[in-house]
Amino acid sequence: MSNIPIRLVLSDVDGTLVTPTKELTDEAVRAVEHLKESNILFSVTSSRPPRGLAMLIDPLELTAPLGAFNGGLIVDRDMNLIHKLVIDEELVATIIEALAASGLSVWVYQGTHWYVLDLDGPHVASESHAVQFHPTKLKNFDGIRHDVIKIAGVSDDPDVIAKGQSALQGFDVSATTSQTYYLDVTNPRANKGFVVEFLAAHFSIDRSSVATIGDMTNDVAMFERAGFSIAMGNATDEVKSKASTSTRSNKDNGFAHAIEHFILPGAAS
Repeated sequence: MSNIPIRLVLSDVDGTLVTPTKELTDEAVRAVEHLKESNILFSVTSSRPPRGLAMLIDPLELTAPLGAFNGGLIVDRDMNLIHKLVIDEELVATIIEALAASGLSVWVYQGTHWYVLDLDGPHVASESHAVQFHPTKLKNFDGIRHDVIKIAGVSDDPDVIAKGQSALQGFDVSATTSQTYYLDVTNPRANKGFVVEFLAAHFSIDRSSVATIGDMTNDVAMFERAGFSIAMGNATDEVKSKASTSTRSNKDNGFAHAIEHFILPGAAS
């Protein structure tokens, strides 16, 4: 249990806040309600685009800024842009080529638009279900250079993901995994640690008063910048080693368990 006076909780979404079938449980909703009752702020950050976070806003009564694209876009609850970090347009074509050459299926997010080359490609259908909108199919990405927030490489083969990540070494980008099959490429400052810093400044609170919870390697950056961090039970041992403690898996209401057992007892003490 944390002895730090937590004033804000920042949560990952997929693998953390929602179940493996991308649903919010009643327990998770109640846990966020209990945070509000204890005057603890709550927000989310995800590799999802802003529209993919919309499903959470009303059920959780979210009011704080939201971190989409791992911090590439910060938006308010009405999807108005607050802050944006784009990929250098001179790098976009080279990144796409490097990912494709590594054997990855490539997705490009320009502003709030999602573009793919194959609507039947790996994980397109499941991602469409998760974010509740569909991508636009293009013949190629030749005309897309400006305002690119994220480029994703997709593969179910961990070796291919690793090959793609290795191919981007030396590039001025952030390249992290948000799922075992997603390699997310963003502006080098667009990471979840930046979201911690942004929210702390926005609400004029110290980062030591921020708690974070997540399950993947792209969550480690926010673990490192927060006062207290919680890894999900479904996280790898490596991710767990970077957190202050760990909770149950997202199959077993690990998010709600973390709030009720690690955050709220400290608020009441």
